[in-house]
Amino acid sequence: MKRNMRQWVREYREAHVKKAAPILSFPGVQLLGRTVEELVGSGQLQAACMQAVADRFPAGIAFSLMDLSVEAEAFGSRILYSPDEVPTVVGTLIRSEEEAEALRVPEVGAGRTGECVEGIRLASARITDRPVLAGMIGPFSLAGRLLDMTEIMVMCYEEPDIVETILKKAVQFLTAYARAFKAAGADGICIAEPAAGLLSPGLIAEFSTPYVNEICEAVEDDEFMVLYHNCGNVEPLLDNLNLVKATAYSFGNAVDLSKTLEALPADKLVFGNIDPAGVIRHGSPQAIREQTLSLLSACGRYPNFVIASGCDIPPMTPLENIQAFFDAVEEYYSF
Repeated sequence: MKRNMRQWVREYREAHVKKAAPILSFPGVQLLGRTVEELVGSGQLQAACMQAVADRFPAGIAFSLMDLSVEAEAFGSRILYSPDEVPTVVGTLIRSEEEAEALRVPEVGAGRTGECVEGIRLASARITDRPVLAGMIGPFSLAGRLLDMTEIMVMCYEEPDIVETILKKAVQFLTAYARAFKAAGADGICIAEPAAGLLSPGLIAEFSTPYVNEICEAVEDDEFMVLYHNCGNVEPLLDNLNLVKATAYSFGNAVDLSKTLEALPADKLVFGNIDPAGVIRHGSPQAIREQTLSLLSACGRYPNFVIASGCDIPPMTPLENIQAFFDAVEEYYSF
């Protein structure tokens, strides 16, 4: 169901009662009785998972899987799969300038990307009461998986040409991937760029933000939004993040979100930032209630604040813990 996302953002910002919008998808495997490994390889299961989550929890957005191995696999990286954990990239694909130059940009559909697009096509047709956002990795974070994160941090200083070669190929693919999600019916994308949180202000301005903005400029319009997600310590980077052309931001629990809200444009939604692992996955329902009410008390006065998880909620998170989060949000807004 297509909707005017600029209007949706305005209405969300102006609403007195805001629905929580955690990055919530993988725990749906528990509702389906399937494994994570089965889920990540099947567009039909991904759509069923998103629908099951949407039917169970009153979230403001239906998020697809935040699986940051998909795009690296399409480029040729080796992936480690697990029944209960999100897939991870294993090893290094690019080790030299020659290999960087020779790297082929895959077509959308390579690896599991076709299944992810199909999952969004199905989910967008089934989930019509809230926006559907597709998940994809950001350009610097993808380059870090292809080059190895330790290596890319060194290369930014010593061999920046290699990094830029990979980034140009990464953004070429990611732009096509975002367009495929848009054509499939998504209301937007969530670009996860956590590796950029490791960069200095100068380096993020060179190796991340311009490439993120290239994607934003290619796909954002009235019916399609970009949510920029960075769960690193972005407090030293806020001046630069003001330059990100996305419609909304999502931040992790590494930052004081009230300070972050003060520094960012008031017309852009800011999502965050309950710890998805330490609190929602491993905390007690009472601890979740306390943390959620505390964050809402600190940030609820900002019209552009949306209570959410600070990152993707892990697959095996107890469903009663997730319910405790939503119950706490409802409790806060009932006063």
